Amino acid sequence: MSLSHSSRPWCSLYSTSVSLVPGSIEARKAKKPALFIEGTKQRIKTMFDKVELSVSSYDTAWVAMIPCQNTPQAPFFPQCVNWLLDNQLHDGSWGLPNRDSFLVKDALLSTLACILPIKQWGVGEEQMNKGLFYIESNIAAATDEKQASPIGFNIIFPAMIELAKNLDLNIPQGTTNLDALFHKRELELKRGYGSNLEGKGSYLAYFSEGLGKSADWEMIMKYQRKNGSLSNSPSTTAAAFTYLKNSGCLSYLHSLLDRFGNAVPTVYPLDIYTRLCMVDSLERLGIDRHFRKEIKSVLDETYRYWLQGEEEIFLDTATCAMAFRILRVNGFDISSDPFTQLSEDHFSSSLGGYMKDIGSVLELFRASQIIIHPDEFVLEKQNFWTSQFLIQELSNGSIHADGLNKYVSQEVDDALKFPYHASLERLSNRRAIENYNKNNTRVLKTAYSSSNIGNEDFLNLAVEDFNICQSIQREELKDLARWITENRLDKLKFARQKLAYCYFSAAATLFSPELSDARISWAKNGVLTTVVDDFFDVGGSVEELVNLIQLVEKWDVDVSTGCCSENVEIIFSALHSTICDFADKGLTLQGRNVISHIIDIWLNLLKSMLKEAEWLRDKSVPSMDEYMTNGYVSFALGPIVLPALYCVGPKLSEEIVGTPELHHLYEIMSTCGRLLNDIQTFKRESEEGKLNAVSLCMIHGGGDCTKEETIKELKSFIAGKRRELLKLVLQEKGSVVPRACKDLFWKMIKVLHLFYMKDDGFTSHEMFNSVNAVLEEPIVLNKL
Repeated sequence: MSLSHSSRPWCSLYSTSVSLVPGSIEARKAKKPALFIEGTKQRIKTMFDKVELSVSSYDTAWVAMIPCQNTPQAPFFPQCVNWLLDNQLHDGSWGLPNRDSFLVKDALLSTLACILPIKQWGVGEEQMNKGLFYIESNIAAATDEKQASPIGFNIIFPAMIELAKNLDLNIPQGTTNLDALFHKRELELKRGYGSNLEGKGSYLAYFSEGLGKSADWEMIMKYQRKNGSLSNSPSTTAAAFTYLKNSGCLSYLHSLLDRFGNAVPTVYPLDIYTRLCMVDSLERLGIDRHFRKEIKSVLDETYRYWLQGEEEIFLDTATCAMAFRILRVNGFDISSDPFTQLSEDHFSSSLGGYMKDIGSVLELFRASQIIIHPDEFVLEKQNFWTSQFLIQELSNGSIHADGLNKYVSQEVDDALKFPYHASLERLSNRRAIENYNKNNTRVLKTAYSSSNIGNEDFLNLAVEDFNICQSIQREELKDLARWITENRLDKLKFARQKLAYCYFSAAATLFSPELSDARISWAKNGVLTTVVDDFFDVGGSVEELVNLIQLVEKWDVDVSTGCCSENVEIIFSALHSTICDFADKGLTLQGRNVISHIIDIWLNLLKSMLKEAEWLRDKSVPSMDEYMTNGYVSFALGPIVLPALYCVGPKLSEEIVGTPELHHLYEIMSTCGRLLNDIQTFKRESEEGKLNAVSLCMIHGGGDCTKEETIKELKSFIAGKRRELLKLVLQEKGSVVPRACKDLFWKMIKVLHLFYMKDDGFTSHEMFNSVNAVLEEPIVLNKL
């Protein structure tokens, strides 16, 4: 396997670390983080039991404003009025306690909303006066562009000022001129009557409490959901009930008060979205393996809701996209048909589309990459428009950090740079940890918080887990360096030294401590295939190449007499000892002898490399079929991936190992690798007089295709094969190869695409930084 042509000695990148000897000071110190980890894991597990959602003083105020049907001079929900009186903050405002300094607009909105029912029902004069004083002291924030602005603030806040005037309540403005705010309201309302009528209609309907009697309430009711709400918004639903006395609206409000007590949240339900966010965060942070039972429960429940057509999923773009992606990646058989309702036209006509909701588009973009069927054109189209949208928003500066998420632009940039098929887990985990949004506050019409989102326990566990895995991997890398020396592989002057390169690809994908055997096998065989590749390419004579193959065929030979050169003796001895050591490990893990299979894998590789050497020597021009039939084997992924299958947990019988399904996985993976390599090395190999897939396509095409056209066609072929592989990996029906084993083929595809994602390959500088990020540099929690 030759993934890079850099000659940098990566094995020099590892450093020393302390070994934990039982009973040592270091071992006793290690108990503390172990206890910390277990405590953190238990807290996270309990979070799956219940979604915590803060109540909203703003929405509760609108419920409190509803008059009693029989006695309009009294509140329909007096318990909500009492809640407002009891929950004013010490500074005179209402809203989230301990809020961030950039949420003053939200506090102004909530405070004014709470003052209105207090005045309306003639109670709480002391609270009202304190609230008015807060507004007067902070009214300048209403026009401050640096403040986070709740959705619809420019329409709702001026409307509530008008409502206050109708109640003979004078809102003190201090020295602030609010004319600009009223002007913005007019602009917002006029903007609602342009070309995108549907999108603007849903936008205005969402905060129609700010439109009052002027709203077309009958039209707005078309947004009513099965649960009786309007867009799952209690404040909008309360306003609608005030004007229309709709029984569904009332039932929804009663259900909220039954669940939350005497107050309501700003959005409900949010359970499916929140639990999916938990699963997504755990996966992105690389700690999902600690919560397999809890995650399975969430996914099973989400799948049931998906099949039932649950509105909570399908009427929210971000929830639908996230559910599709997470379910499909976790092996659930779901159709992409619902995305016909999330096309660019449909999305622009939605509330999120009208507001250019970056979060929803990002989720759509991520979902669009999980294509497994050749006819999923809806996902291809979605991938195109969402990527173009995100690129445009990034380039024009529309995506910018704020106090709630200072990493949003970086998150979008990373998603565009590292698509699903070219994203190594541990690099992605590190980026997710470093860009983790610890703020559990989100803003819709008003701010809300959920301890299930942005929880610091997630971050604490992820950092500790990353550093523990990294320390184990550094020890393994040192052991591998000793293995190279002991096997004299460093004496082979023709061979590239690629230890850390090979080990990095294993550690970045198979990072769990329990996968140590798989990492070691992957790395050792990666080093050996590099040595053998160089031996057949530049280091060995025809006699030596044939001699090496004969030795592997005979296997039990006397190396002192059977080797025709020292180089052959070093290579065969290293192969022999490494395969025998692995066979011993395989006997323990699998309960059977696997050495014959491993020898066959190596023999197939050596013979395919010999054929390529003969083609070059004889100046033969094979057909494209001949080249690829041989080339997917000679690319040398077999010895790296196939033995590692025995080390990832499941027992593999000879029948499973010999199944066409497993060979097909191997063939597709290797075919993609061969073509990716050939595209990148075409220029260099042409100069050396070597043929590869690009040059052969051009030769057998009769010269009708240019290099650029040929490469474009090959890239399209690779994309199709990649999707075919992903389908094989994800499907459960009819599959006999365990998912844990199939995942290794996809992990290697990710390695290949990352290294070959650029025309000039993965540069040495990028490689150095990536190796350091995974193997060398611990994450310091207090610097995040």
